[in-house]
Amino acid sequence: MNTTEISESPSRQRRKEARPAELMAAALELFVERGFTATKLDDVAARAGVSKGTLYLYFASKEELFKAVIQQGILPVLDQGEEMLSQFQGDAGALLEAMLLRWWEMVGSTHLAGITKLMISEAGNFPEVAQFYYENVIVRGRGLIRTVLERGIASKQFREMDVETAIDVILAPQMMFTIWRHSLGPCDCGKQDPEAYLKTHMNLLLNGLLTGEKKK
Repeated sequence: MNTTEISESPSRQRRKEARPAELMAAALELFVERGFTATKLDDVAARAGVSKGTLYLYFASKEELFKAVIQQGILPVLDQGEEMLSQFQGDAGALLEAMLLRWWEMVGSTHLAGITKLMISEAGNFPEVAQFYYENVIVRGRGLIRTVLERGIASKQFREMDVETAIDVILAPQMMFTIWRHSLGPCDCGKQDPEAYLKTHMNLLLNGLLTGEKKK
């Protein structure tokens, strides 16, 4: 048989197809554990069980690898949020709660939440990476919340408010909780129950937004 006609075995093909995902998973672990600066591509390759040369077949730089982690891990969650926004038929309060809880389930409670702390601590040193995160995650996330608030105000479910400031206030508690979990949390410096935290956040948030007759 001519060796040029021999195709790769299915297991080898699957291995090649799996490599980008494995590399991104390894990169996420290391970014969260060590930060962006301290993470070396050699370490990512070693964690994924491939050579550095193999890593470069898929990602030309650490910045490109970081962007891929965001694109594959966080952007699909925002896609889901936009889909939810377009299809949801309930009231604005229920929609806002569903979106925030979905974000927590898909990002906040996972390793992806460590990206928040990473960006806050290292954005100044890597402006290109920070700009990518801002434009693709923060701007889109704020847009989702803005649309829900405007929908609630228009339907008289929410009271009149400064929408842009309200977005900051709504997002801050979950952001602070994720930072805590990836900084002081592992040091056992005070434990917080995510379920109780989120329940309290939603209760205070919705009772602050809803008009008097709709408060729970």
